[in-house]
Amino acid sequence: MDRWTRRRFLTTLGAAGASAATVGRTPAAWGQTDPVLAGRPLVRYPEKTDLILLTSRPAQLETPMRYFAQALTPNDAFFVRYHIYPTPATVDLATWRLRVGGVVERPLELSMDELRTKFPAAAVTAVAQCSGNSRGRFTPRVLGGQWGDGAMGNAEWVGARLQDVLKAAGVRQGAIQVTFDGLDRTPFPTVPDFVKSLDVSRIMEDPDILIAYQMNGQALPMLNGYPARLVVPGWYATYWVKNLSEITVIDQVFEKFWMKPSYRIPDNACGCVEPGTAPARTVPITRMPVRSFLVVPEAGARVRVGESVTLRGIAFDSGYGIREVLVSDDRGASWQRASLGADRGRYSFREWSAPWTPRAAGNHRLMVRAVNVIGESQSDVPLWNPSGYLRNVIEHVEVQAG
Repeated sequence: MDRWTRRRFLTTLGAAGASAATVGRTPAAWGQTDPVLAGRPLVRYPEKTDLILLTSRPAQLETPMRYFAQALTPNDAFFVRYHIYPTPATVDLATWRLRVGGVVERPLELSMDELRTKFPAAAVTAVAQCSGNSRGRFTPRVLGGQWGDGAMGNAEWVGARLQDVLKAAGVRQGAIQVTFDGLDRTPFPTVPDFVKSLDVSRIMEDPDILIAYQMNGQALPMLNGYPARLVVPGWYATYWVKNLSEITVIDQVFEKFWMKPSYRIPDNACGCVEPGTAPARTVPITRMPVRSFLVVPEAGARVRVGESVTLRGIAFDSGYGIREVLVSDDRGASWQRASLGADRGRYSFREWSAPWTPRAAGNHRLMVRAVNVIGESQSDVPLWNPSGYLRNVIEHVEVQAG
């Protein structure tokens, strides 16, 4: 069998996983300028380069910021987030089928060949971002994985439109939502299976929602959803179900664990409450707010007084598109407009760059903020909610000039 037909790997660390993940690459300078990442080792899993280890059971691996200096995130550097352990370890395309059933006229069982040949291929370049990205920066601290800023990535996804697949199945009148389940299975009956849902109307209105089988021109890495995953551009990656195996059309609102009570935000305009308090009502988290990051120079970098430096980074939002990116070296007293890079689509990272010359020795705080097409931007102070979601504060990097 070729390497795409059958893939094997382990995701445990230690003796059982010695061949699967190399642990303990901790360069002397690694994480020293970022208290959230300090002390975390770099690990290497199958099909992956060195990523930042958050947890191993299940696998949660963060992308180092240097990989965001380009619009497309390399497949081997793309972050990994699973909710259930053990994660899928083997997929045989000879037997894999994508089942489509429920409130439909014609239940389907699609092989990969049928998924590729029976439906027109569609492509979208889109950011996948964990809902909890940057949770480690919340103050007061909240429960959950203490991510830095690297639980995100941007890729060109190719696959079948979900609406085309549902049309082929024939959605019956009265259908309300569609649920999605992957190959990951719970180890005990008391552990809730990771199942997510979308409204039928949401799917039928958006041709960019894909069942993706290709990522940046290659088959998906196993840890990013091989052989197929859901892609929901503009919405947080909690909906981007990996290792997809079952699609079920239902005639009621799905409210099991991973839709309710999990992955919910305060039911108000900002999705926030006063730090340390609980919201009166919640709704499922959906679209991503505006974010921007300065990637070059890295935090803690040393630059020379009087020499021009090119600041570079990325910005993105939920799909309105980035209108402008602004940078500041005087703690926000004044802002300079950056140059925007190529437009790869409204759901993609937008690269930006700006020249900067340090005029004095010492510490400099470089700030970046983005504005999207409808005027949404980033707040001066971080907003708070008890789940650690929706961070979109103006970010900054400290560098030393001498």
